[in-house]
Amino acid sequence: MYIPYAIIAIIILVFLFNLFHVLREYERAVVFTLGRFWKVKGPGLIVLIPLVQQIVRVQLRTIVMDIPPQDVISRDNVSVRVNAVVYFRVIDAQRAVIQVEDYYAAVNQLAQTTLRSVLGQHELDEMLAERTKLNANIQKILDEHTDAWGIKIGMVEIKQIDLNESMVRAIAQQAEAERERRAKVIHADGELQASQKLAEAAKVLAQEPQALQLRYLQTLSSIGEEQNTTIVFPLPIDFLSAFIKK
Repeated sequence: MYIPYAIIAIIILVFLFNLFHVLREYERAVVFTLGRFWKVKGPGLIVLIPLVQQIVRVQLRTIVMDIPPQDVISRDNVSVRVNAVVYFRVIDAQRAVIQVEDYYAAVNQLAQTTLRSVLGQHELDEMLAERTKLNANIQKILDEHTDAWGIKIGMVEIKQIDLNESMVRAIAQQAEAERERRAKVIHADGELQASQKLAEAAKVLAQEPQALQLRYLQTLSSIGEEQNTTIVFPLPIDFLSAFIKK
């Protein structure tokens, strides 16, 4: 006796469940009527005709996607593994549903291929030193391709570039050689400047014999300040000539 009423109640509940839908602020509903696109609705409460209209929910929030490590061969034939992260969001729910089967998977695959393609055109030094430029280049290429899907690429960041141990040692040796080269150049510049100053001082002292004698006395005074038991030093004849009676 109560079975028909239970069935009717279930049918009414299913009908009501498919009649009313509540969308959050960051959600949109792409509505299809008998399989044909009708409109994009939301947020808030929307009313649909059960069995006639269907919806596909789409989120408009920014999505953070990790790109798995990719094997990349640089332009100078160095093999590296690179991973990145992509920030994107849906700006056109209609195109994101109709123009591509699965926009998340499509962006993921496109990001992987673009990452390998762009980095493969640069040398290892550029990968390590110009990440900001490479990030902007990858982001621009992705954004151009995903525009037809209603997707906006907000930012691309290369997280890590992994090198094998032999390449790490080679880079360390190169850095050490570069530091030694800079140290030698700085030392040579110092020697050059010192020699120039000494040459200028020699010219001044040669023009003033009294200044040469004063410098000689200062040198003797500096030697006398040290704790030496015996000091032997030459005495120039020119210095003694002042004390020799004619």
